[in-house]
Amino acid sequence: MNHDRSLHIRPIALFLVAFALLSMAVTNAYYQFILTLVLVWGLMGVGWNLLSGYTGLISFGHAAFFGLGSYTVSLAVLHWNLTPWLGIPLAMGIGSLAGLLIGLPTFRLRGHYFALAMLAYPVSLLAIFQWAGLQEIALPMDREHPILAMQFADPRTYTLIALVLMALGLVLSAQIERSHFGLALRAIRQNEPAAQAAGIDTRRCKMQAMALSAAVTAAAGGFHALILLVVTPQSVFGMLTSAQALVVSLFGGVGTFWGPVIGASILIPLAEGLNAHFGDVIPGIQGVIYGLALILIVIGMPEGVYWAIRDRWLSRQKGKTSHRDALESGAHGEPTEQTGRPGTEPAAERPAGHLDREPLASMPARLVDESPSTQQALPDRMPLLTVEGVSVNFGGLRALDDVSFNVRTGEILGIIGPNGAGKTTLFNRLNGFVQGSAGSVRIDDTELLGMDTHAICRLGVGRTFQVARPFARLTVSDNVRAGAIGRARTEAEADAATRDALTRVGLQTRALATIDTLTSKELRLLEIARALAARPRLLLLDETLAGLGRIEVDELLPVIKRLPSEGITVVIIEHTMDALLRLADRLLALDHGSVIAEGLPQEVVRDRRVIEAYLGPKWVQHAEG
Repeated sequence: MNHDRSLHIRPIALFLVAFALLSMAVTNAYYQFILTLVLVWGLMGVGWNLLSGYTGLISFGHAAFFGLGSYTVSLAVLHWNLTPWLGIPLAMGIGSLAGLLIGLPTFRLRGHYFALAMLAYPVSLLAIFQWAGLQEIALPMDREHPILAMQFADPRTYTLIALVLMALGLVLSAQIERSHFGLALRAIRQNEPAAQAAGIDTRRCKMQAMALSAAVTAAAGGFHALILLVVTPQSVFGMLTSAQALVVSLFGGVGTFWGPVIGASILIPLAEGLNAHFGDVIPGIQGVIYGLALILIVIGMPEGVYWAIRDRWLSRQKGKTSHRDALESGAHGEPTEQTGRPGTEPAAERPAGHLDREPLASMPARLVDESPSTQQALPDRMPLLTVEGVSVNFGGLRALDDVSFNVRTGEILGIIGPNGAGKTTLFNRLNGFVQGSAGSVRIDDTELLGMDTHAICRLGVGRTFQVARPFARLTVSDNVRAGAIGRARTEAEADAATRDALTRVGLQTRALATIDTLTSKELRLLEIARALAARPRLLLLDETLAGLGRIEVDELLPVIKRLPSEGITVVIIEHTMDALLRLADRLLALDHGSVIAEGLPQEVVRDRRVIEAYLGPKWVQHAEG
């Protein structure tokens, strides 16, 4: 971790030194002013990025924090004679508090509703400050104590102070980016439900990100007031202010601290330069520049300049590596491993999501003897999971109806049923994604009703998904570490849990691989590893074998079968019946949200109601015969 951080700190130091040398070389006051603005808007972009870039919650309202910072510093100087050296930290505190107050109601919203709600705050503050008679505040010149008043004759001094603020913002962002907190934020951005299921308290993380983001943005606003010496509601709470933070970050690249730096370094000089030369001919040309930049980046590089350059460089490196490996493999005559990647022969596929009719009818005679339950009956063990009378309604639809069952410690319970039977809804109820209208779910003697998903995970309930939900911008190792940080108390503990989980599923050699290089089987193993990293007692597997070929299924089954011997109880939803009979100690069958059969596999697959639910009434006689 220290090595990774040094890889960020060194480029930051080089950037700061280069910018400082450029500032010292510039003698024109206007160009010096533009350099200062690059840092101010870059710092605001860093603040915006701490929330929106890392969590994916787009904010149109960061002008609220920028304006509060500007007015805090200005009013503190004007009415309290407080030096700006203390006024900026005060502005950061007020901005952070405002972020928390705004976040409490607003984080209940998602997507464009969140973005529009954030837009309402600077609009409201603009009206409030105008109503309060604060249409224009001019900072007085202090001839006696210019240093205390942060007023300097040499404009390069302002640039250097802005550079210090930018340095602090970049270091903060870099440290967050490499921390478990930053990993949690990036997981939220890429798949919030998966992050919750991994034990991440997404609401707390977003509140912390909002507070930090607002504090950095308020610092930028406070310093902006000092270099302009005048503050008006429209200039600090206006739509263009929020747009500048958003556009410089989107243009440069969100989700990385370099994005706002790149965006501000390109767009601010361009916009200010054109405004100086053509502003009298085309009023509002700055807004035009930002609008065009946003259009171009959305069309050409949706994730920004940084990610476009990075991805192209990585693809070239991968291409060189693949070419070298191919040459070496050809030279030594080594066979190519069948992994499902391009250039290998794919394994045979079976349709996912349903059961073939003929195999189910003949299943008892052909495969039931392979069921673990026929070899050795489960010992009399205490229930780990107790489900009693659970019902879930979605409007007028009853997805689950009075479902009750137990899961004993150390067993593998298979859940079967036709599509729409309520299997995934049951899992969503068990791990807190949905709340039932009735019933009880208990782990040992702890009631899970009303608990958040992350809290249920920390009690020892892991979860995978029917459709794999990897964090696409993270490596395999970081994907699994995202599952460890919810319960780990230290970085060392999280690292150990990550290594252990990767080893248990056989992905230790793929730890640094990117998600786009994984096969379908490896994606399924990754989901299991992420769940195992949280050290669960109960693991809910939702169609883990779906979409895999027969060879891949055979390779994945031993990983699942080992889990009970490692102290993990398993509940698995699966349509691949022949594989499930080789796994499950017991089966639970659902249809239309109700339990229609429960017991040993050989009993359940012969049950008339199960056959009818899957195949229809006309197949019952054929199966019985």
